[in-house]
Amino acid sequence: NRLTNDWGDVMAGDLSTDDMVIVLERLSRLVRAQEHASDLNPAQWEALRYLSCCNRFSNSPAALTRYLCATKGTVSQTLIALERKGLVIKSPRPGEARSVVLALTGDGEVKLRDDPWKQVSTIIEASGPKTRKKLASGSQKLINQIIKSRGLPSFGTCGTCRYFREGGAPDDVKGKHWCLLFEQPVTKTEAGKICASHDTA
Repeated sequence: NRLTNDWGDVMAGDLSTDDMVIVLERLSRLVRAQEHASDLNPAQWEALRYLSCCNRFSNSPAALTRYLCATKGTVSQTLIALERKGLVIKSPRPGEARSVVLALTGDGEVKLRDDPWKQVSTIIEASGPKTRKKLASGSQKLINQIIKSRGLPSFGTCGTCRYFREGGAPDDVKGKHWCLLFEQPVTKTEAGKICASHDTA
């Protein structure tokens, strides 16, 4: 089995699909070990990452629960811990008395600079544009197939959503694009954020 050999001598093209799965698992374990070594656990890191890249329609405890495929209790305890650490803040959602908005605090944004996955990001960035493109495409296809097979929410961005109309609100000062689902303008920045209500076009 090649997994018992020196991985430095194994070219990616020589790996079997089973080997590749083990490589992905190993990568995940290496990062999780670093997460556990910090003052946050993996679930808390995941929550911070999600809140850093979700749009204004998706920054709720319910959306976070769906994204993490976790239980309400687990997410509730995660948010309590992050609030206690001063990394996340809750506030009422305007116009929705029972809805809560989650947001990173300044300290939360600073904390993400120490995200254990940053090292992986740096290595990928240094790999070159062709490798990055292939990795991004292959990873997204893999995720999409797993999501589809399990009937999970896609959490995609506006560009691939059937509710998105690029340039649909050209005269709106709040955003030049339009979301048919929420009937709200969408800015260019928001269009690049993940949404809990995403529905593949």
